[in-house]
Amino acid sequence: MNLSARSRGTALGVLSAAALMTILDGSIVTVAMPSIQRDLGFSAAGLSWTVNAYLIAFGGLLLLAGRLGDLIGRKTMFLAGNAVFTGASVLAGAATTPGLLIAARFLQGVGSAMASAVVLGILVTLFTEPGERAKAIGVFSFTGAAGASIGQVLGGVLTDALSWHWIFLINVPIGLATIALAVVALPRDAGTGLRGGADVAGALLVTSGLMLGIYTVVKAEDAGWLSGRTLGLGAVSLALLAGFFVRQAKAATPLMPLRLLRSRNASGSYVAQMLALSAMFSFQIIVALYMQKVLGYDALETGLAMLPAAVAIGTISLFVSARLSRRFGERAVLLAGLVLLMGAMGWLTRIPQDAGYAADLLPVMVLISGGGLVLPALTGLGMSGARPDDAGLVSGLFNTVQQIGMALGVAVLSTLAASRTEHLRADGRSEAAALTGGYHLAFTVSAGLLVAAFLVGVLVLRSPKPAADAPAPIESVPTNA
Repeated sequence: MNLSARSRGTALGVLSAAALMTILDGSIVTVAMPSIQRDLGFSAAGLSWTVNAYLIAFGGLLLLAGRLGDLIGRKTMFLAGNAVFTGASVLAGAATTPGLLIAARFLQGVGSAMASAVVLGILVTLFTEPGERAKAIGVFSFTGAAGASIGQVLGGVLTDALSWHWIFLINVPIGLATIALAVVALPRDAGTGLRGGADVAGALLVTSGLMLGIYTVVKAEDAGWLSGRTLGLGAVSLALLAGFFVRQAKAATPLMPLRLLRSRNASGSYVAQMLALSAMFSFQIIVALYMQKVLGYDALETGLAMLPAAVAIGTISLFVSARLSRRFGERAVLLAGLVLLMGAMGWLTRIPQDAGYAADLLPVMVLISGGGLVLPALTGLGMSGARPDDAGLVSGLFNTVQQIGMALGVAVLSTLAASRTEHLRADGRSEAAALTGGYHLAFTVSAGLLVAAFLVGVLVLRSPKPAADAPAPIESVPTNA
């Protein structure tokens, strides 16, 4: 049966809370890493695995988790994912050795993949009217912006006031409350059954290919992008993914029907998303590094300095993006947002090593509000072709592309910045000047990625008239709620 507007609002709150917990966890860890290294005796290389282990599990399992959600029920998958994540957070908070923390972080990634993969699938089946769906996506995008910034500030506060253990333990009450509310608020969907698409061979190919690919990306900075190890592992990963697509074309019950990629708007939005998020996520990381390494900000000051960007993105996504999408269409909104982001990156390519916050950084935090237009528009376009029986899979695919874009962006741009910095040091530049020069190169490449995303929007995506181009209503999922 159909849920009332109030019940759907409650369900949206539950989905947003779960997303907030996942996003918060991703940003809160980066602030506490120095304390974790000192306390547990991590090596410099080993410390990166507190992030890498999570990324590999999360990015590698999203597509499979999304499809399984369609088969066994998206509510079931959501609840199971939150339970795994909450339990793994307890293990991470109690970890006393590097190995235990890395294992717990891997389990957190598994739980995040299970829950996150079906969130958008649940959302688009709850909100079938285009205007309501646009508002719901705006709220969901606001959660992402808020979580990233809150994580940086909260990570500094918890680590300084208590200990790094609490950056994980704080997930426990949030996770338990989310599970309790989800049991009541989310509609029950039986799923189509495992016989409806239990493509074991396809699952093994795509999961191993994605995990190996993400592992190759996150380790490329250490081994070198043109090293035999990186090229060899990358080739194996591509071969596994190619095998997956061949399998999907021939399988009787494919894990991912290839018809999902035939939609011009859906496939174009995936490409634009990968390009745009590579730049946007790198902005968050590299600007934070610039503030700390060049300007001398501490962790808490950095989080507070980034707060206006989160407020700007959140305000636009929550109060403006849905109205503009209804009036002008998601494609036009996406292009406008990309122009603002290009302005932000262009500004950063010339930022000085002795920048003042009000004159040099605050304008960037305002321009980055374009993300509040870009993220909801991409989500709407990416989920536009979802049907009731594969909404979880489309959600998983959308999130998989997102994770690959973020991982690639950080790995490639960080490597380019480090290489440029070393070259400038060798030329006799001061440490601050060399670092600033490296970051300038990263911001220039980010601007180029946004230009490429803009071109995809112009040449591939289509949105003639908002009323005619609005997504077709998705039938409500059968519920027993």
